[in-house]
Amino acid sequence: MAGTLYLVATPIGNLEDITLRALGVLKGVDLIACEDTRHTRKLLSNYKIARPTVSYHEHNERDRARELVARLEAGSDIALVSDAGTPLVSDPGFRLVRDAIERGIRVVPIPGPSAFIAALAASGLPADEFTFAGFLPPRRSARRARLAELAGLKSTLIFYEAPHRIRTTLDDAREILGDRPSALARELTKLYEEFLRGSLSEIASSLEPGDVRGEMVLIVGPPLDDNLSKPVRSSILEEIKQVMRDEGLDHKSALKRVARSRGISRSEAYRLAQAERAETDRGV
Repeated sequence: MAGTLYLVATPIGNLEDITLRALGVLKGVDLIACEDTRHTRKLLSNYKIARPTVSYHEHNERDRARELVARLEAGSDIALVSDAGTPLVSDPGFRLVRDAIERGIRVVPIPGPSAFIAALAASGLPADEFTFAGFLPPRRSARRARLAELAGLKSTLIFYEAPHRIRTTLDDAREILGDRPSALARELTKLYEEFLRGSLSEIASSLEPGDVRGEMVLIVGPPLDDNLSKPVRSSILEEIKQVMRDEGLDHKSALKRVARSRGISRSEAYRLAQAERAETDRGV
């Protein structure tokens, strides 16, 4: 009989945040597939678990998934873990899970910690409806374009962000989404856990000068009524027409000017304009 693939959530910082069920699974499987074997061995050593490990990360995912599925089909039970939190949530694992399901292999989630859920719960922001958007693009133009795509959603928005980009991300979010109530969580469950709460501009100004360290979760509340009228949230077609009227530019030049003002590429501005025109034609 084929084995079972277990998706085991592991602590995001504090090693005590692991379930008894997760420990039982890790002790009983034939193999543990880890995002970083060195990192996972610290957890296994802490709980005196001596099981074989193998690396499974974004750079070897294609070949390793094939190997692991073959072992599952041969009858091995395998646990998949990421460095922290729940596997597949902004971490590798999708290919392995998809391939296992396609081959009729049993896939069992072992619930546990997740950084964005922990941050949302303590943020003080609405949690009844939210959108988890993972990591924003590192390039500013692409990041601003992605924020513009999310701007119309009425739900709380959740992002992961790297420390060296958090300041520019806060600035971009304020300009694109409006100065919404937000929360920034860092080093969750660790010794220096910290929450900054307030508007996006208040959080940006409260960050200490110098290097900002620690893994970040940014939670942005739903749009406020006054945010809906901000120019950056307005119709891109109307912006282009306004620039053509005010500055006497042709459509191509006006499109370029609007793209620059929004911090996005001309091709992205063109795509947004085409999408808006299509929605208008459909009567959306």
